[in-house]
Amino acid sequence: MTPERFSAITGQYIRLSIAIAGDFCLDRYLEIDPARQETSLETGLPVCNVTNVRAQPGGSGTILNNLVALGIGTIFPVGFAGEDGEGYELRRALVQKQGVRLDHFVETRERHTFTYCKPLVLEPGKAPRELNRLDQKNWTVTPPALAERLGASMTVLTKLVDAFILLSQVDLPDTGVLTQQVLKSVAGIAQANPKQVIVADSRHSLRGFPPVVFKMNAAELRALTGMSAASEITDIRAAAAELARRNGRPVFVTLAERGIVGALPDGQTDHILSLPLRGEIDIVGAGDSVTANLTAALAAGAGLREAIELANAAASIVIHQLGTTGTASVEQLRELLCGGG
Repeated sequence: MTPERFSAITGQYIRLSIAIAGDFCLDRYLEIDPARQETSLETGLPVCNVTNVRAQPGGSGTILNNLVALGIGTIFPVGFAGEDGEGYELRRALVQKQGVRLDHFVETRERHTFTYCKPLVLEPGKAPRELNRLDQKNWTVTPPALAERLGASMTVLTKLVDAFILLSQVDLPDTGVLTQQVLKSVAGIAQANPKQVIVADSRHSLRGFPPVVFKMNAAELRALTGMSAASEITDIRAAAAELARRNGRPVFVTLAERGIVGALPDGQTDHILSLPLRGEIDIVGAGDSVTANLTAALAAGAGLREAIELANAAASIVIHQLGTTGTASVEQLRELLCGGG
């Protein structure tokens, strides 16, 4: 990508409005100093002393963090948090982000705030080491009235945003934001606005999602298309192209160290390898950085290869950030893709 083309695409970001509909979580990090370990007098068990607590938006919030890092002008979270301490922390973390508007982010006593609590051991001269997580999720179906409210928000935002991102983070169907009821609203929006950028990603599968831009990994592509488990790049490109033709929207397939494959409905495909490793890595958040950068690039008018280049570079930047769920800024992308030029 030339410096001129890079600037033309990323220069549009400040003028973009993007809505993120999905499962917003609180990522809470408990920083543990092992040198301060004690033994409990009551139980005789080891005590891990937490010396610092930090929190940031996770799940769909990780995508939001990446959009903020890119300088997107306006970002609308569409989701919910509970009326609990974690919800307070999540809302506070969201509202402090540049360009974020909480007009369509619901506080409700009918849901817990989805929380990933991550104990993190920090030792001098060593990479951070994460212990077993303590997660808090919702195990019941999202109330229909809440789902109806979220679907209505999506409809309202259609005229206000340049792109939508959909992210399902939950393990049990219909327990999060993107219930079948909300996806029906998305299907209506996509049908009425065929040129609007709507990018969907899911922790498990995009089966049942309306035909929008699909971003997935190879396993998810196999599940949707019946592609062989031991697939060559040519097979992946062919399967992605067929799915794109069927949906009438682009498809992007992430392949870890093998890079990203993209396909358009007209049969055009492209493949770009991942960038070389530059040291120790942590893959947490890489997929969300790809989703954010693909969406921003497409909304700014990037072509297929340009969108993949930007997403690949973002993933490379993020995986080299240890002990956190990282992001990639425009300046970091410029340095990696254009040598700072």
